[in-house]
Amino acid sequence: MSGPLAGRTVVVTRPQAQAAPLAEAIAADGGVPLVFPLLEIAPAADPQPLLEAAARLGEYALAVFVSPNAVDHALPVLLAPGPWPVALQPAAVGPGTVKALAERGVAGCIAPTERFDSEALLALPELAAERMTGRRVAIFRGDGGRELLADTLRERGATVDCIACYRRSGPSAGVAPLLAAWREGRLDALTVSSSEGLRHLVDLLDGEGRTFLQQTPLFVPHARIAEIARTLGLSNIILTDAADAGLLAGLRAYNWPK
Repeated sequence: MSGPLAGRTVVVTRPQAQAAPLAEAIAADGGVPLVFPLLEIAPAADPQPLLEAAARLGEYALAVFVSPNAVDHALPVLLAPGPWPVALQPAAVGPGTVKALAERGVAGCIAPTERFDSEALLALPELAAERMTGRRVAIFRGDGGRELLADTLRERGATVDCIACYRRSGPSAGVAPLLAAWREGRLDALTVSSSEGLRHLVDLLDGEGRTFLQQTPLFVPHARIAEIARTLGLSNIILTDAADAGLLAGLRAYNWPK
């Protein structure tokens, strides 16, 4: 086995539907991916808001999708009545969401190109106050989550509808696979791309598991997740560049023990 991750077992905690690209890249670098989703994704409990948004889709000037999950759960419903409105500008927080939209035929998406979060999206000139005043915006997202995007666009004069098209929950399976790998000395690192998911993991672990977690390198692609990790008592945190590419680069560059 060769490659920069040769023989290293790396946990991939993205939701099941988004885990494959990173897992495959780890395997291509000689590593052993252990897929353990920290968030389970399901359709929204109430489908009516999404159906209503589909019926009036042409009334919006901007449609923001916060994640690939939002695309997967919203777009089939939104496109059921007809094609994507020509005048409706799609927007996304990150490249994975842009790709998911393009794969479903929605092109011309605006998105940040360096940092992938609500703050970076709000910094785009297309979302400036002079462009948002009097416009109607739909934000397709999961249940709950940060309100920064919606609140800021409202402050800039937009009318904003937040449509929950999926719901998140912690893993229904126990942490036995992780504990077994730790006890056998074959769990080398975790990648975590959600602060909510990280909280679920800490809640699931007992004292032994939290000790293992504290000792294991935790690769995170955003400063906000690193901050949450520190508040949860973790210290072996490696902040990488954004998205799967950043996580993979961080894993490759890490000074692994011999």
